[in-house]
Amino acid sequence: MSGTIGIFDANPYESHASLTVLEANVLWEYAKLSQHVKDLTVTTRQLSEGPDENLIARLRVLERKMGLVLTLFKASVWGVINEQPVQEIEGGYAYATADTTLRR
Repeated sequence: MSGTIGIFDANPYESHASLTVLEANVLWEYAKLSQHVKDLTVTTRQLSEGPDENLIARLRVLERKMGLVLTLFKASVWGVINEQPVQEIEGGYAYATADTTLRR
């Protein structure tokens, strides 16, 4: 807006003969709101046209960290499973004792 007065600087409706002061102020607020919506639309369009490189880089770092956490979690679960003593039961596997099915 070089050389012109912007909508946020001065009320263009205040010198209008057929408007009261209140009406001029309300119209000015609507004009400012309209400009904010236009600015938001332009910003949203710019963001949606291309990826945010900073966000992508941060998400890649997070992805690597989460991959490491998952790997460490799997390794710790595997370690806990391997530390448990193996139960030997005659005629079957250890999990067969949990079977409550009646046999004839």
